[in-house]
Amino acid sequence: KVVIENYPEDLVEEMEAINNPEDRSVGTRKVPFSRIIYIEEDDFREVPPPKYHRLSPGVEVRLRYAYLITCTGVTKDPDSGAITEIRATYDPTTRGGDAPDGRKVKSTMHWVSAKHALDSEVRLYGRLFSVENPDDTPDGQDFMHSLDPDSLEILQACKLEPSLASATPGARYQFERLGYFCVDSEDSRPDALVFNRTVTLRDTWARIQKKQQQA
Repeated sequence: KVVIENYPEDLVEEMEAINNPEDRSVGTRKVPFSRIIYIEEDDFREVPPPKYHRLSPGVEVRLRYAYLITCTGVTKDPDSGAITEIRATYDPTTRGGDAPDGRKVKSTMHWVSAKHALDSEVRLYGRLFSVENPDDTPDGQDFMHSLDPDSLEILQACKLEPSLASATPGARYQFERLGYFCVDSEDSRPDALVFNRTVTLRDTWARIQKKQQQA
């Protein structure tokens, strides 16, 4: 959760977003923007590691199709110490994502308006097996021993763009930076959408092999 402190509380703007960055012929859509937004959890670090260019205290980033914002601080749960919200300011001269003075930022992030976002269940289907070749099992064991018990992760109350309110069963979408998803044909309802990941944008085995080669 990001609170943009100097953005008017009662203001809602419509930003023009491209439907498909690889095919401009499919047009654009309107995305509402307001004072409180949500960003990906991975897009913020209070203490950033080396070469981390996304949002962190004092760092300015671009909200895609919207404005440049700078993190001014965080709010934490007094008991657990967990971050409950990020505080930020925006530059009103940067609508659309570019600064009139030509200054550059190193990261562009996705977001949704908190008051307009749809809550949805998202099912992340991963690889069914814990090894690349299911036949590579110890002697005396069959491929069932290679099943990955964590091949399905179910996420509740995910925040989605309001344009998906009209999504119909079987419809397919790319969630940018995350993968390709379709609307579940059995469990999805107009007031409770369920999205299934069909293809990830991240190659799990490529990472595993890279780690093995490094080891």
